Amino acid sequence: MATYVNPGSAQAAGAQGAIYREVSPEQQEVEQQLVDNVVASFDLCEDPRLQELMTSLVKHVHSFIREVRLTEEEWGTAIDFLTKAGHITDEVRQEFILLSDTLGASMQTINVNNQAYKGATEATVFGPFFVEDSPTIELGDDLAFGAPGEPCWVEGTVTDTDGTPLAGALIEVWEADEDGLYDVQYEAGKRAGRAHLFSAADGSYRFWGLTPTPYPIPNDGPVGKMLDAVGRSPLRASHLHFMVSHEGARTLVTHIFPEGDPIGRKDTVFGVKDSLIKRFEQQPVGTPTPDGRVIDVTWSRVRFDIVLAPKGV
Repeated sequence: MATYVNPGSAQAAGAQGAIYREVSPEQQEVEQQLVDNVVASFDLCEDPRLQELMTSLVKHVHSFIREVRLTEEEWGTAIDFLTKAGHITDEVRQEFILLSDTLGASMQTINVNNQAYKGATEATVFGPFFVEDSPTIELGDDLAFGAPGEPCWVEGTVTDTDGTPLAGALIEVWEADEDGLYDVQYEAGKRAGRAHLFSAADGSYRFWGLTPTPYPIPNDGPVGKMLDAVGRSPLRASHLHFMVSHEGARTLVTHIFPEGDPIGRKDTVFGVKDSLIKRFEQQPVGTPTPDGRVIDVTWSRVRFDIVLAPKGV
C-alpha cells in the first residue's frame, strides 16, 4: 500500500487539504471516478447557483469521507444522529439550528453575509428562539411581562453609518429569564421576555428587560449528546437578542453580552464579539430609575447604540 498525498494538501502545496492515508493509486482512481460522476450529474441543472452549491457540496463531502476513511458504521451513526435531530424538531424546538450553531456554521454564515462596513454594529447568531408577532411595547415599557430576573434598563440610539438618526426603526428584542429559559420553553403560547418597539424621531429607544445570565442550550437531544461526547459545555454566554430593521438599511441580527461574564469566549455557539460586550452597571436597591421610579430590588442599566449598514453592502 502506498501513501497518497492529495496535490492540494498542506503537505504538497502548503495549503489545507485532505491527506489520503495508506490508499493505493488504483483505489484513489476508483474513488475519484465516483466524485467525477456525481459532479457530472448536475451538468443539466438550469440554475447556475444551485449547480455551484451542489457541485461544491459533493466535492467537500466526498473529500471528508476520503480524508478520514469513514467507515460504514460511522456513516450509519451520522444518519441516525440526523434522523433523531429531525424527530425532536417541531414548531418550538429546532435541533438543526442548534447543530449549525454549535459547529460554528451559523456564525460563519453570518460573517460571510455581514461584512464590516464603516462603523456598523456587528452581527451574530440568530438562535432558535425568535418568535414572530411578539407584543408591541412603547418606549420605556417593560418587555419582561413577569418573567423572573433582575430588572435591566436598556437604552440607546439607532443611526446609519453617517450618524443620521433613524426614526421608526423596528427593534425586536428577546431573552431568557434568570432560570435560563425562554417563554416558548414553558408553553407554546406564552409571551414573556420578548417584545418589539420603534425608535423615536431622534433615533433613541429605551425599555426595561432582564439582566442577562448564562444558560445552557437545550441539551436533552442529539446535539447535547454530541457536546457531551466531545467534552464541550452547552453553556451560552449571557446575552440579550436584538433584530433591528429600517427601510434602506441592512437588517441587523445581534446580541449584547455583559462585560465580565463567566462564560464569555467559551460561548458554545461562538457568538461573542468584542464590540458587542457592554457594561451592565449594577444599581443598588433604592437607586432612582431613569424613568423616575424607585424600586425595592437591585437593577442594572446598559447603553447600546446601534449603527445600521446600508442595504446591499
